[in-house]
Amino acid sequence: MSHWSLPRLSNGIGLLVLFTLGGLLAVLVELPYGGWIQISILSLVWWQISKYQSASFKNTFLLGLSFGLGYFALGLWWIFISLHDVGGMNAILSCLAVFLLAGLMAIYFACATLTFHFSRGSFFFGLLLAASWVVAEYLRGIIFTGFPWMGFAEAQFNGPFAPIAPFFGGLACTFLAVWISWEISQLKKNFLLKGACIISAIVLTQLASLWTFTKPLGEPLSVRLIQGNFEQSLKFNPKAIEGQFSFYTSAIESEPADLIITPETAYPWPQGNLPAGLLGSIQRFSTDTSSNVLLGVIGEASNSSEVKYTNRALGLSPNLSSYQYDKSHLVPFGEFIPPGFHWFVNAFHVPMSDFARGLLDQAPFSIIRSGKETINAAITICYEDVFGGELASRIQHSSKPVNLLINMTNLAWFGNSQAPTQQLRLSQLRSLETGLPALRATNTGITAVLGPDGKILAELPQFTQGVLRTNIQTYTGSTPYVFWGNAPILGLSCLLLILGFIRQRRI
Repeated sequence: MSHWSLPRLSNGIGLLVLFTLGGLLAVLVELPYGGWIQISILSLVWWQISKYQSASFKNTFLLGLSFGLGYFALGLWWIFISLHDVGGMNAILSCLAVFLLAGLMAIYFACATLTFHFSRGSFFFGLLLAASWVVAEYLRGIIFTGFPWMGFAEAQFNGPFAPIAPFFGGLACTFLAVWISWEISQLKKNFLLKGACIISAIVLTQLASLWTFTKPLGEPLSVRLIQGNFEQSLKFNPKAIEGQFSFYTSAIESEPADLIITPETAYPWPQGNLPAGLLGSIQRFSTDTSSNVLLGVIGEASNSSEVKYTNRALGLSPNLSSYQYDKSHLVPFGEFIPPGFHWFVNAFHVPMSDFARGLLDQAPFSIIRSGKETINAAITICYEDVFGGELASRIQHSSKPVNLLINMTNLAWFGNSQAPTQQLRLSQLRSLETGLPALRATNTGITAVLGPDGKILAELPQFTQGVLRTNIQTYTGSTPYVFWGNAPILGLSCLLLILGFIRQRRI
């Protein structure tokens, strides 16, 4: 019998089942209580893989790969919109690009699934599987600059294990989701022991929500978040851009607020080429009304032998020099071109798709209020909200205490898809991890205000043009996760894997 011969796997049924479960998981986590649904489906995934008791190394890898391919192909299909509908790439090539990315991401799932091949039969197998998944997810977030989108953690914001995030971060949520889903899949074998593990983990995690590590600071901040709802296809149309400039400038100067924020690249021209007097007019408004303004612009990198652009947040405050934050963690192919891939980017015609990186240790934006305490805000631009460990490190090592998170985003690239809700959950998880409220200013949605627990306090409907006017209470203090980042959960996972490896060698 060939080493590829397995029940169902030989004719592809097993692979198809896992591909389907992966796609089903990607879709159903978007529903309310998606974190609970996630655990149920993962239990089915582990049960299905466990049926192949004699699976070879290659077959185990294929099982995990099939599950991951279904999960990411369905969860990341919106990339097709940016490549085909906005970028003008051929439809077949766009589909191929989505499946190639899904396949690359699925490799990490497949590697974690190999735990079934090496450690099957261990009493602590569920912990080893969870540890493998944590390490794989961590590596997915750093290799080739990382792409940790669609991790299990953000779904847990609407699941049972969210309260652990302020202590040990999103990776700890992933650990618990994988471990408990495995225990559920094994209930039939040892109902009392497995049931005790499941109930204890959920109860203890819920009790963790009783602890808070940050507290309110001073009086609430009045804010206005401007949502322009401009189509991405008009971004490089000069006449359309003039209308976009006019809308944002009028919206900014229509009334004062402690803080006014536009979305990412609301002014999609290089800062030095903006219409004469535009920035001066907004600066005068800031000074005259004691309003702090954050603009999304295209910055120009200094100290370079060639003209390099940056994705920039430009801050204007009363009677102060301007502040700037240049995006540090760039999107592969969208904001920087990896070596050897210029041919791919040339297939879709998007100017300025190779930006310069900002520094990792940029200072927060100080929001000045006359006669009141200064508020310091950590800024992220779009995709940077995915990297919880980086944000926690920035806050921990900040030159000023951070009281507020601000995310400026333009998801018009992805049309009417689940991308905005996926990123909203990421922002919610970042607030929960850091114990800080957040402001999200977006072009097409979801513009929202989040509390320090990540819950939505106010929001604008998607694909509408408007201004979200509200007040937000800022906070002071730090969560344990801000202090130690991912070190504890990574340390535990690596220790479990080392012990599992030692045990396997002795068998």
